Amino acid sequence: MPVEIKVPTLGESVTTAIVSKWLKQPGEQVAADEAVAELETDKVSVEVSAPEAGVLGAHAVAEGDEVEVGTVLTTVGGESGAVAGSEPPADVSASASASDAGAAPASAGSYLPQPETAAPSASVQSEVPASSGQAAKPAPPAPTGAPAAAPAEVGETDYDVIVVGSGPGGYVCALRAAQLGMKVACVEKRATLGGTCLNIGCIPSKALLQSSENFHEATEGFAAHGIIVGEVKLDLARMHARKAEVVGANVKGVEFLFKKNGVTWLKGAGRINAPHTIEVTGEGGAKSFRAKHIVIATGSDSVSLPGIEIDEKRIVSSTGALELESVPKHLVVIGGGVIGLELGSVWKRLGAQVTVIEYLDRLVPGIDGEVAKAFERVLTKQGLKFKLGHKVTKVEASETGTVVTVEKAKGGAAETIEADIVLVAIGRRAVTDGLGLADVGVALDNKGRVEVDAHYATNIEGIYAIGDVIAGPMLAHKAEDEGVALAEILAGQAGHVNYGVIPAVVYTWPEVAGIGKIEEELKAEGVDYVVGKFPFSANGRARAMNSTDGFVKILADRKTDRLLGAHILGPDAGTLIAELATAMEFGASAEDVARICHAHPTLNEAVKEAALATGGRALHV
Repeated sequence: MPVEIKVPTLGESVTTAIVSKWLKQPGEQVAADEAVAELETDKVSVEVSAPEAGVLGAHAVAEGDEVEVGTVLTTVGGESGAVAGSEPPADVSASASASDAGAAPASAGSYLPQPETAAPSASVQSEVPASSGQAAKPAPPAPTGAPAAAPAEVGETDYDVIVVGSGPGGYVCALRAAQLGMKVACVEKRATLGGTCLNIGCIPSKALLQSSENFHEATEGFAAHGIIVGEVKLDLARMHARKAEVVGANVKGVEFLFKKNGVTWLKGAGRINAPHTIEVTGEGGAKSFRAKHIVIATGSDSVSLPGIEIDEKRIVSSTGALELESVPKHLVVIGGGVIGLELGSVWKRLGAQVTVIEYLDRLVPGIDGEVAKAFERVLTKQGLKFKLGHKVTKVEASETGTVVTVEKAKGGAAETIEADIVLVAIGRRAVTDGLGLADVGVALDNKGRVEVDAHYATNIEGIYAIGDVIAGPMLAHKAEDEGVALAEILAGQAGHVNYGVIPAVVYTWPEVAGIGKIEEELKAEGVDYVVGKFPFSANGRARAMNSTDGFVKILADRKTDRLLGAHILGPDAGTLIAELATAMEFGASAEDVARICHAHPTLNEAVKEAALATGGRALHV
C-alpha cells in the first residue's frame, strides 16, 4: 500500500514552506531515505526523503507552491501513481505524537549488522578534579582538524535523531534538531521531562534557596529597613509545596516545547542494541526504534564515600536534602563544593547548625583562591562552621541520629561529631549503566565517561554524547550549549562551544561566579597579567540593598589588555558575570568594558570599576 510523504516539522514557529524543487519524478524508483523534494523557508532549507523504497507517485503539489506542515506531497511504494487516500500506518510508539503517524514501524529484526568496533581513542579531554560540585574549568574536546567522514548508508529509520535523556543537554539538543527540520525523539524514563536538573537538582534547590533567603530576611534583615514584622514562623510543608510547584511548571514547560516542536517523547529506559538501533522499555514492554543519529545525554548521579550507605533518611544525597521533613538541629555536610554549600546555606537559614567537612584546605576547588578565602569568611560570619583539611572515615547510626568520625586529612587523632542528618556531597559520576555501551563497543575513559571527539562523536559511527556523561564540568548550561552545537553539526552547520568562556556559579548569598582563568593558573602558566578589583562596599546600589560583602576581580593581559578571567563574590554575581562572559566571547579588553556606559545606580557599576582598576584608574575607591 502506498505511503504518504508529507511536509515535515520545519522548526520553531515555522508552519509553511515553498516547494523549491522536485528531485524525483512520478514513476521513478526511489530508495529509502532518498531525497525526493526540496523545501525552502525563511529559516532552513529542507530535503524531504522517502520513508521507504518504492515507486514514486504523482506530485500532489507543484514547484513554487506554498505548503503547510503535514501536507501530502506525494506517495511511495505503490505503482498506480495516484496520491493515496488511505489511512497512514499504525504509530510506531504508543506515546508518539500524531504528527509521527506516517513513520514506518521498526520490525523486530530490522537492524544493520554491527560494524567492526574502532579502536577506542585516547581520552581527548583534560581531567577535572573530582571534588564535590566544584566550579572547575571546562575541558574542551581536542580539535580533530576536520569533521568526520560522511557516514555509511543507514537504511530505513524511524527518526533522524533519538536523544537518550531529557535533561538540559538532552532536551535542548532535541529541540534544536527539530528546529533544524529533523525528525526527533527523546527517550526519558522519568514520569516527567527535565532530568536531574529540573526535577531534583538545579531548579528545586534554587526554589529552596530563594525561600530560605526570604525567611532569613524576614527574621534578620527587615528590621534594618525599618520593617517590624513580629514573630516569623516557618511553614516548611508550604515551602516544599512551593518548590514542587516551581518544578512542575518547569517540567511541564519542557513537555509543551516538545509538542510545539514536534519532538516525540519515547517513555521508558533506553538501551542501544546496535548502531542506529535503540530499545525502549516502558510500561507497555520493549520496542525498538532506529535513527540515523543516537545522542547519549544521560547526565550524572551523586556518589558516596566507601563504607557510607546513603539511605535518604539520616544519610542523604542532595536529593534527600531537598526533601527533609523538618529542620535538623545539626546538619553535617561532607564536601565543601557547590552542592554542599548551597544546601548547607538553606538549612542554616532555616535554623540548623551546619558543619562542613572538606578534605582540602579550601572551599570550592577550582574557583579563584582569593575569592575562596573571602567566601569562607562570609559564610563563617553567617554561622556555618568548617573543618577544612579533614576527612570522614566513618558514619554510624545512633539513637538520636548519626555519629561522624573525622580526622585530619594528613593523619592524626580521630574525633566524633554527632548530627541529626549527614549530607554527602562529594561529587557526581557519569550515568552510563544499562545503556548497553560495552556491548556496542562505545569507549569510556577511566572515570566511566563516554569518550568523544571535537564533534561529540564516539568511536562508534552514529552514536554521540554530550553533557555530564562526557569529560568537563558538570554544568547544565555547558550541556545545553553542547546540545545546540551537536544538533547544528548533525544538520551540516558549524556548531561549536567556546569552553574557555563558560561561567560557573555558586548560588549562596552572596553568590560566587567565575569565568575564564583564575589567578593561580596565570601564575603557573607564566602569563604577565594585571588585576583590577572593586569592593561592593563602595557600590551605591549594594549599600542600598544592605548587601556589601564581596568584590569584583578582573584579570587582563598586561600587554594587550585582553580579558583573561573574571571572578565575583557578591550580590547577584551569577547575573553580573554574563556581562563579562559576553565581553570575553568577543575578545574584549578591560578598557572596552570600562568605557561602556553603565546605568547608575546598579550593581553592574562594580564591574566597570574593576575594569577601570586594571589600569589603576577606578573612580569610586
